[in-house]
Amino acid sequence: MDGDLGDFLRSRRARIRPEEVGLPSYGRRRVPGLRREEVAQLAGVSVDYYIRLEQGRGISVSDAVLDAVARVLRLDETEHAYLRTVARPKPGRGARRPSAPRVRPGVQLLLDAMERSPAFVLGRRMEVLAWNTLADALLGFGALDPAARSMPRMVFLDPAAADLYPEWAAIAAQTVANLRISAGRYPDDPALTALVGELSVKSADFRRLWADHEVKACAYGVKRVRHPVAGLLTLPYETLTVPEGPDQTLVAYTPEPDSETAERLALLGSWRATAG
Repeated sequence: MDGDLGDFLRSRRARIRPEEVGLPSYGRRRVPGLRREEVAQLAGVSVDYYIRLEQGRGISVSDAVLDAVARVLRLDETEHAYLRTVARPKPGRGARRPSAPRVRPGVQLLLDAMERSPAFVLGRRMEVLAWNTLADALLGFGALDPAARSMPRMVFLDPAAADLYPEWAAIAAQTVANLRISAGRYPDDPALTALVGELSVKSADFRRLWADHEVKACAYGVKRVRHPVAGLLTLPYETLTVPEGPDQTLVAYTPEPDSETAERLALLGSWRATAG
């Protein structure tokens, strides 16, 4: 995924108006936002140094410089961490295809014990590695081919996704922003590169969102799902890193007790048990 650093910095320069950082905005500008020379000036580095940084030309960049650039470009905490990751990639990281990820039996037992909450585990490419019965009833993981058990593929390649997610555009943007974090962390992962390539070819929406270079972790929030049996569900969710599995994330939907969504999920679980 060559060029991620430069593309990211250019996208962040483009969203800041000169007057926002105390610079005059007169004169014709060939590109929107800040010029590279202006970023260098505000960050306290030479223009040549910043240009080489943006072009990824093998410079050794310090935390102080990255912090200064992040301040000028008004990066949030997640974007700042992403900048550090892509500016100083570790040699050979992810170059070899990792072995198929496995979820520890204890983690599966934990999922199964969460009878009132749909819960599942995602890998580094947002592939679905394990799930409980209620998550299967909600999202249908068990009926999918293994390769299709992927949140990005489900969101962008499944025609039913737009009906399943009433706020599909927001879900799509969140999915891409979260996937880009992994792309920065594992730039040499062949399976991750292949996934991005596949989605770029097959989905114009993915191509557009990927080009925006948004970076945001889906750590918690609320999703709405329109299930064909249970109806419209409002699902707060939380995520946790799986111990001894830093590339694995447990996602649990946690509806308010006694809420309409909790009641509908209970009915969905009963329907699934009867149907199964």
